[in-house]
Amino acid sequence: MTETGAFKIPLKAHTPSGKSARRRLSRTTVWLILIAGAILMMLPLAWMVSSSFKLEQKVFQFPPELIPNPFRPQNYVDALTYKPFDVYLRNTAFLVVMHELAIISAASFCGYGFARVRFPGRDFWFMIVLATMMIPGVVTMVPQFVIFSKLQWVDTFLPLIVPPFFGGGAFNVFLLRQFFRTIPEELADAARIDGCSEFSIFARIMMPLAKPALVTVAIFTFFGTWNDFTGPLLYLHSPHRFTVSIGLATFRGVLRTRWDLLMAASTAMTLPVLIVFFLAQRYFVQGVVLTGLKG
Repeated sequence: MTETGAFKIPLKAHTPSGKSARRRLSRTTVWLILIAGAILMMLPLAWMVSSSFKLEQKVFQFPPELIPNPFRPQNYVDALTYKPFDVYLRNTAFLVVMHELAIISAASFCGYGFARVRFPGRDFWFMIVLATMMIPGVVTMVPQFVIFSKLQWVDTFLPLIVPPFFGGGAFNVFLLRQFFRTIPEELADAARIDGCSEFSIFARIMMPLAKPALVTVAIFTFFGTWNDFTGPLLYLHSPHRFTVSIGLATFRGVLRTRWDLLMAASTAMTLPVLIVFFLAQRYFVQGVVLTGLKG
């Protein structure tokens, strides 16, 4: 307080309580925005799950029913037996396993080479690898189909299995290369003094330490293979070779679409993706965060 004549003029003070109140208000606003965004993003999933328990004529009823009445879990039995989903699941699981083996082994090997092995033109060739990420997939789709047609690989799993063994994908190479660069060089130097070869250092030291990045690559690979629609649609023509994504598309017909069964099958096929993500999300976040620590 200061005095001017007979009057006392209060000075404006920034109290700690005022700052904490503004901080709480800001934090509350951010949380409300995030909650609203999460609810908005969950609406399609909630509608799909709700529709999977409805009668066919009530799927597009307006206003929609969030809680189905009558509740019909029989849709899941009908959907998974209406089409041979056991065959689709077996084919998809086979592709997932092969992609995981191919991409993790090839991408980790290439990423370690670009991160730790010194050879002429290393940075130049790494830039070439990164440049391939800028090429749209539709540009190479026709040349690849012509090549596999000449090799008589169409209607087999080979076009979907063989390419990942050659490099493992530019993004995966980049992700693992960045992670390998965060591991101290002194560990490799100590192993070389003990007589380890470069491959032994890679297999026995670097790979165990790169577990978060490897899990991240494995999750991306699982999502990409499980949800892949274009590749199986191009190369697989026999129904007994169809994958889950193609199997879901077969519910749509020219004259009629069983939307109730399609929603039930889609919900059932989404569950493995959610389970994998929630079980491995700790390693996923850790791998993504640590990858960018060193350029």
